[in-house]
Amino acid sequence: MAAGGVLRVARLTANICRRHRFFAGRSAQRRGVASCIDPSHGLTDEQKEFQKVAFDFAANEMAPHMAEWDQKEMFPVETMRKAAQLGFGGIYVQPDVGGSGLSRLDTSVIFEALSTGCVSTTAYISIHNMCAWMIDSFGNEEQRQTFCPQLCSMEKFASYCLTEPGSGSDAASLLTSAQRQGDHYILNGSKAFISGGGESDIYVVMCRTGAKGPKGISCLLVEKGTPGLSFGKKEQKVGWNSQPTRAVIFEDCAVPASNLLGVEGQGFTIAMKGLNGGRINIASCSLGAAHASIQLTRDHLLVRKQFGETLSNNQFLQFKLAEMATDLVASRLLVRQAAVALQEERADAVQLCSMAKLFATDHCFNICNQALQMHGGYGYLKDYAVQQFVRDIRVHQILEGTNEVMRMIISRSLLTET
Repeated sequence: MAAGGVLRVARLTANICRRHRFFAGRSAQRRGVASCIDPSHGLTDEQKEFQKVAFDFAANEMAPHMAEWDQKEMFPVETMRKAAQLGFGGIYVQPDVGGSGLSRLDTSVIFEALSTGCVSTTAYISIHNMCAWMIDSFGNEEQRQTFCPQLCSMEKFASYCLTEPGSGSDAASLLTSAQRQGDHYILNGSKAFISGGGESDIYVVMCRTGAKGPKGISCLLVEKGTPGLSFGKKEQKVGWNSQPTRAVIFEDCAVPASNLLGVEGQGFTIAMKGLNGGRINIASCSLGAAHASIQLTRDHLLVRKQFGETLSNNQFLQFKLAEMATDLVASRLLVRQAAVALQEERADAVQLCSMAKLFATDHCFNICNQALQMHGGYGYLKDYAVQQFVRDIRVHQILEGTNEVMRMIISRSLLTET
């Protein structure tokens, strides 16, 4: 790391710790972590600081409200803005526009920790971060200075708009059109399953400005309140209930041409580069859910008695717990390796991001589901957090590219190499 980077990290660490003392003064201690699954293993001192701040924020500002946010479908704006005060609104956005300037690995560590407090809310924060990074990375200086500071502070929120009613996995077939008319683009079409839809202020929209296929896709920034922009009904979902999901609809929606991100025809590239990081982010959210579920299950086994002894003495359950711990650590190692590859722009980064997303979201869902089973009937009650972890991370196997698409990406790479 260059000297400037070291100084930036040092300043950020000091700033986070200073802010953290405000929250920590009102907090309870996070429960101990079994050493074999300790997520701080292998991290630098600075990363351990970020991680501790995120874990404590999750325990004190998110976990106590997780069930209420889920049941009442509350979008916790003020809590997310508190997270932004700690630097979590633009974690891998450059500091000159208000970001924290951290690495992809740092980001993974933070999202894993935050997800132990609420997966749904952390997942939205991760999408918001992805949008801010896209503007920071592909926007011109005016766009960066206009949009990024308000996104990094979470004064404003962002949504990513790629999926359409007729194009999910086949994203390059999207139909939402943008016709240039003078100094505006006129958008027509709709986007489906948009996290933050109706609540977010900035919509990063992939639309067709050219011919069929990926090269005809461009990216426009659409601001809430633009005439012709509207939203569908709020979707009723199995999980992810602390963030609203709606269709985003464009009907002769006039967007300034100055809101074009990058150049015409670059949109699909922007979308895919954003999703590479998004896959690491969502896999990291799965890690947090699995980690919390193992902790809850361990505690349950130690106190729950059947047949005259605690469940922790049952060898079958011991072996299951060992398998869960092994799958968690294996998932974490793969996710972190992929994060490093993406940061270093390695040739295998896309494939590793796909592997990490596939492996971690599949195995972490199985961990949470097994945790529910090991809680017995209690695991099925909404009084117990484990059922919410199951519901919230099920969708991780579907979004940011389904796990079937991840298999396609990996196998295509293997079969086309010469």
